[in-house]
Amino acid sequence: MTIHKNPLVKPFVKWAGGKRQLLPEIKRYLPSKIKDYYEPFVGGGAVFLDIQCPHPVINDFNDELINTYLVVRDDVDSLIHLLKKHELNNSSDYYYQMRAWDRTGELQKRSNTERAARFIYLNKTGFNGLFRVNSQGQINVPYGRYKNPAIVNEEVLHAVSLYLNRSSATIFNGDYYDAIKSAKKGDFVYLDPPYAPISEDKQSFVGYTLNGFGREEQERLRDVFNELTKRGVNAMLSNSKVQLIEDLYKEYQETTRTVTATRNINSNSAGRGRVDEVLIMNYKTGN
Repeated sequence: MTIHKNPLVKPFVKWAGGKRQLLPEIKRYLPSKIKDYYEPFVGGGAVFLDIQCPHPVINDFNDELINTYLVVRDDVDSLIHLLKKHELNNSSDYYYQMRAWDRTGELQKRSNTERAARFIYLNKTGFNGLFRVNSQGQINVPYGRYKNPAIVNEEVLHAVSLYLNRSSATIFNGDYYDAIKSAKKGDFVYLDPPYAPISEDKQSFVGYTLNGFGREEQERLRDVFNELTKRGVNAMLSNSKVQLIEDLYKEYQETTRTVTATRNINSNSAGRGRVDEVLIMNYKTGN
């Protein structure tokens, strides 16, 4: 099946660590041929939505995010209708009223489409585009006070919905390994996990999921990367350019590239501004 690329297919949420600005570098190092495409830490989805492979497999641990992908695929018109209501009502008071749904039990009473509309609304109007939860799993990002937040983007939502349907995308919500265990030789896996912290502060080892992503998870991911290599699956991994990551992936030094990104969405000020990141491949490229 051939998917004709649509430039309107692009992320519909802001996401910390999003890869839109690094797309030219990532695409430069892609394998020349890709059978099936896997992205188990999909986040905002900049890479898979740009490449637009047929039959992509995506996953994220964040159940509100994945619910939103499913609603964009299955009920986009109702979603847009609700987003227009949020846009009309947008204010600081309204934001905190919507945010409180996960504190009052209201979220569990609402439909998947209502939850998705809330998720996008909070994402577009919350401070600095952050998704952050407290220890109870409640969103705790303050109101952003933007003049004209882009709450409703009909063209993009319709385009992404059409792509997810035409491509027969498989959408998982769980542990990243479950989403890629069926990957085989010739397939491509792009791994964009919560990054290792730039500072040495242990508190920095917090991802955008309630379970966090610490040193042990980074080591487990390295083991999974090695397993993909042994299975003949082409894999690329993004992460911080820090000693821990360089040590974990030292056997891939020849196929590691340093790239520079500008990070404006980060809960830690050390992770904002221009920062060095790495792209680690388990295959040789011509670049």
